[in-house]
Amino acid sequence: MSSFNESSSTNHANISPSDKRIDGVGGAGGEGSGVSHDEGLTAARKDAAAREKAAALRADGKVELKEEDAWRELGFCYPSWKKWTILTVIFLVQTSMNFNTSLYSNGLEGISNEFGVSMQAARAGAAVFLITYAFGCELWAPWSEEFGRKPILQLSLGLVNIWCLPVALAPNFTTLMVGRALGGLSSAGGSVTLGMIADIFESDEQQYAVAYIVFSSVGGSILGPIIGGFVQANLHWRWTIWIQLIFGVFVQILHLVCVPETRTTILLDRIAKIRRKCGLAPNLYGPNELEPFSKRFTFKELIWTWVRPFRMFLTEPIVLTLSLLSGFSDALIFMQIQSFALVYEQWGFSTVQIGLSFIPIGLGYIIAWLSFIPAIRRNKKERLAKPGDEHAQYESRLWWLLFTAPCLPIGLIIFAWTSGGPPTHWIGTMVGSAIIGIANYAIYMATIDYMICAYGPYSASATGGNGWSRDFLAGVLTVPATPFYTNIGGRLHLEIASTILFCISLILVVAVYAIYYYGPALRKRSPFAQSLASSVTSEDHGQPHRRISRLPTEEIGFEGYQRRHAEHAHHAGHEHEGMST
Repeated sequence: MSSFNESSSTNHANISPSDKRIDGVGGAGGEGSGVSHDEGLTAARKDAAAREKAAALRADGKVELKEEDAWRELGFCYPSWKKWTILTVIFLVQTSMNFNTSLYSNGLEGISNEFGVSMQAARAGAAVFLITYAFGCELWAPWSEEFGRKPILQLSLGLVNIWCLPVALAPNFTTLMVGRALGGLSSAGGSVTLGMIADIFESDEQQYAVAYIVFSSVGGSILGPIIGGFVQANLHWRWTIWIQLIFGVFVQILHLVCVPETRTTILLDRIAKIRRKCGLAPNLYGPNELEPFSKRFTFKELIWTWVRPFRMFLTEPIVLTLSLLSGFSDALIFMQIQSFALVYEQWGFSTVQIGLSFIPIGLGYIIAWLSFIPAIRRNKKERLAKPGDEHAQYESRLWWLLFTAPCLPIGLIIFAWTSGGPPTHWIGTMVGSAIIGIANYAIYMATIDYMICAYGPYSASATGGNGWSRDFLAGVLTVPATPFYTNIGGRLHLEIASTILFCISLILVVAVYAIYYYGPALRKRSPFAQSLASSVTSEDHGQPHRRISRLPTEEIGFEGYQRRHAEHAHHAGHEHEGMST
C-alpha cells in the first residue's frame, strides 16, 4: 500500500503541529520540542507572517506546501520497520540489476560455439551492457525526480525484463547484442535506488542505509559468476539469460506490491491536493503544481540535467578523483571475472570451482560492511561534537577510507605474485581477492556517502558521475581484460599484468589523502558546493547543515549556471581592478 493512501487516510484531527503552520498556528513550540510556549508562539507568528508575505508575492495568491508543513506524512517519518522493508526490497532490485551485468559471462563459450563468433566478440555482449548501463542510469535519474521513484523504477524493471527475451531467444549474434544494449540502457541503477535513501532518511542518519544498498550493488556483481559456474556446467547458455529474467520479474512484482512512492515533491503534491479537496487550505499547492512542467523540463533544461553529471565529472576535482578511484576498483572485479579462468585453470579448477573462487571477494565485502558500523558511529559523534567544523561535517566521512583504500594495492600485489600457478598454493590469490573486496566496498561506500553530503541537491549528479565511472570503466575494460592478462610480460604475464594494475591503484589511493586533508579548500573553489552553501544560508537564516532536498530550476538548471558564471566573471573583474589599483 502506498504512503499516499496511508497518509490520506489519517484523521485530520491528527494533523501534526508543523502541518498546522499553514494556518499560522502551532508547530514551533509543540510538546517535547524543548521550546517555551511564548517562544513557540513568536516563531509561529513569524512563520505565518513569512508565508503571508510569500503568498502576497504571487499574483494568484497560491501558497506552496513545504516539507515542514507535512513532515509526518513524508518518508522521513516512516517507522523504522517500514524504512528497512523498503530498503530490503530496493536491496534486491539493485542486486538483480548488477546480477544482470555479470551472469552473461558464464554463457560466453556457448554463445561463441552457437553463433560462430570468437570469444572476444562474445565478450562484447558483457561490455555493451555495462557501457549502456552507465549512460542509462543518468538518463533515468531526472525522470524519477519529476514523476516519482516508483513508476520510473517499475518502467525500468519492465523494460529490462522485456529486453531479456530477444537475448534468450536470439536467432543470431546481432539480435543478442541489440538486446543487451537496450537492456543496459533501460537499467535505472543506483541513480534511483540511492535517491530513495535521500527520500526517507535525513542526511545525518543515512549512512547505515547507504552502506546497505552499496553492499547490494557490489554483491550483485559477484553473485553472477558464483551462480554462473553451476549454470555453465549444467545448463544451456541461454539459461544465463532466463535466470536473469526470472530474478527480474520476481523483484519487479515485489517492488510493485511492497514499495510506496517516496519522492518528497510528489508526496507534497498529493498531500496538497487532499487538503484542497477537504477544504483545509484552498490555496495550498505542491511544489510541482506551482512550477509548470514546461518550465521545469524545457529541452534546454533537460539536456542540461543530463549533461550535469558529466560536467561535474570533468570539472570538479573531488568528483573526478573519487569517481576514477571508485570506477577503477569496480572495473578490477569485471576484469577478474574474465581473468579468473586463466588463473585457476593452472590448478585444475573446474567451471564450478572457478565460480566459487569469487566467494573470497564477497567475504571481503562483508568484512568491509561490518567494519563501517563502528566507523559510522565514530563519525556521527565527531559531527555532533563539532557542528561548526566543515572538516568534521564533510571530510570526516572519508576517515575510514584512509585505512581501507590501501587494501586495493595491497590486495593486487598479493594476487599478482601468487597467481603463477603451482607450486604456489591457490589460497594466496584468494587472500588477495578478499583484500581487494574490502577496498572495493569501502571506496564505493565512502565516496558515495561523502558526495551525498558535500553536494546536497547536486548529489544525484555527483554520485551519478561516480556510478557512470564504475559502469563505464568496467565495460570498457571487459573486452581487453583477457588479452591484457595473456599478452603482457611473457612467462610472467599474469603476475606482470596485476602488477601494472597495482601501480595505477597506488596513484589513485594517494588522492584520497589529498581530498581528506584539502577537501574544504577544494569545495570553496566549486561553484556547485558554493551554490549549496548559499542556499542553506538563505533558507535557514544562517543555520548550517540543513538538508536541502530540492532547489528551484533557476538555481540548479541552465539559468543558474549562467548566473553563477556571470557572477564569477564579475567577481574576477573586480579582483583584477583591485590588483591594478
